[in-house]
Amino acid sequence: MKRMTRLALFAPLALGLLAGGSPVLADGGKRDGQGEARRELRAGNVQTLRQIENHVLPRMNGMDYLGMDEFVANTYRLKFIKDGRVVFVDVDARTGRIINVMK
Repeated sequence: MKRMTRLALFAPLALGLLAGGSPVLADGGKRDGQGEARRELRAGNVQTLRQIENHVLPRMNGMDYLGMDEFVANTYRLKFIKDGRVVFVDVDARTGRIINVMK
């Protein structure tokens, strides 16, 4: 009987995920960096991607810019390529300061 109860409880969850459902935060918002970036930008807490790019791109000599990879915890992760290798650059969204370069 316990097995049937568990199945009845978890089946709707599994079907929802199979149908394309996505994880949802407790506040009802979806987990997505774009939404987070938009909220922080509207609140005036972070710089725009364009401002970050204008600050960082001139410093990345010899690298080709591929675009923004993600936005998490007020950090833009920019994606570059150099000599066939992908390089990620983490940038503080508030200050524009380069935090980390991962080669």
